[in-house]
Amino acid sequence: MTTMTQTAVRPRPAIRPRIAARSGLFLFIVANVAAVTMLFFAAGPSDNVLIGVGRLAGLYGALTMAFQLLLVARLPWLDRRLGMDRLTGWHRWTGFSLLWTLLAHLVFIVFGYARVEDNGVVDEFVTMVTELEGILRAVVAFALILLVGAVSARFARRRLPYETWHFLHLYIYAAVVLAFSHQIALGGSFASSPGAEAYWWAVWGVALGSVVAGCVVLPLARNLRHRLKVVAVVPESHDVVSVYMTGEHLDKMPAKAGQFFLWRFLTRDRWWQANPFSLSAAPDGRTLRLTAKAAGDGSASLRSLKVGTRVFAKGPYGAFTTMHQRKADALLEEISGDVVVLYRVRDERDAVLLPELRGLAQARGAVVHVLSGPSNPAGPHGPVLGAHSLRRMVPDVRNRDVFVCGPPGMTSATLRGLRELRVPNQQVHAERFRLTA
Repeated sequence: MTTMTQTAVRPRPAIRPRIAARSGLFLFIVANVAAVTMLFFAAGPSDNVLIGVGRLAGLYGALTMAFQLLLVARLPWLDRRLGMDRLTGWHRWTGFSLLWTLLAHLVFIVFGYARVEDNGVVDEFVTMVTELEGILRAVVAFALILLVGAVSARFARRRLPYETWHFLHLYIYAAVVLAFSHQIALGGSFASSPGAEAYWWAVWGVALGSVVAGCVVLPLARNLRHRLKVVAVVPESHDVVSVYMTGEHLDKMPAKAGQFFLWRFLTRDRWWQANPFSLSAAPDGRTLRLTAKAAGDGSASLRSLKVGTRVFAKGPYGAFTTMHQRKADALLEEISGDVVVLYRVRDERDAVLLPELRGLAQARGAVVHVLSGPSNPAGPHGPVLGAHSLRRMVPDVRNRDVFVCGPPGMTSATLRGLRELRVPNQQVHAERFRLTA
């Protein structure tokens, strides 16, 4: 579904939330890289160049690992401004950086000490693992990181259920503990001065504290407060179902139209499954609703949910909200004004919730177009969501905010059309609600 809006510009912050978050993270990274570099040289570089490079790579690897934990935490302040798509992309590239820095640390250290000891590389590696405190823990940590990296590769990720992929990713926490203990045991920079030791304790404390707060404390606190449960399961069509939930103090839940949760329905056969579904109605302080098509085992089993089933919801996630608008409020349930909604379906019978959508549009002065049929029909207008079709339906599209939500293929096709029409990037908002990079 694509929503396009054009209304009077309302006052906006001097710095857009996304730019502020990106700039803040960039400055945070630069400052810590500079601090690590200064601490390294303050400790006194090694006489052997290879060993010195290896040690510096190891420090950068430790800093990268700590930053990765900060991204994993999905802290609300960052998630609302960057969105899970961008955080997942950062997570992926940070993972690549971590692998290369740790590999460089291992290779340069082993080759450096092999030269100093006038020993073979393999023999030196075996000696270090068997005789030096902390080396074996570092090797195990590196092996665990390699395992997590392997299951994150595209060819492996497509073949693994999300639950399996997520469980294997938990090994990264064991790798963190092992790597940190290795740094304490052998890190010259760590113990070179009270300031260096305080710095590294602060880095790891902030990183691990963020994970505990974002992944454990906050979800548990919210679920204990709101106590969600299913109150209705409504079939919308032969393969689409809506699940309504209620709870306590829902007017205090910080959820916005356009966001999504990781939902766990606490039944005997599916309590361990977490499925991402976006809200299909703006939170009203009384109920939450998700609407899903039976595209997999998780969504297909929603029909069998019983009224009263307890729900554990992790979130809300996503930056697909009016926080990032450039013109004015742009999600249909939060605006009145000149809004055009393009509802893309394969067949008009698949247009679930259409009466509700049209009712909202009428109440808010919006226009709804239902687009059905094949993706690339023969004819003068080209693809349904191509540049020619978009310009025909919304001639002033370049002057509007555009919110795009849907399956990856539809989203990509719409974004291509918008690029061809040269719609400014800051006015295009899309999120694919990915859990993996």
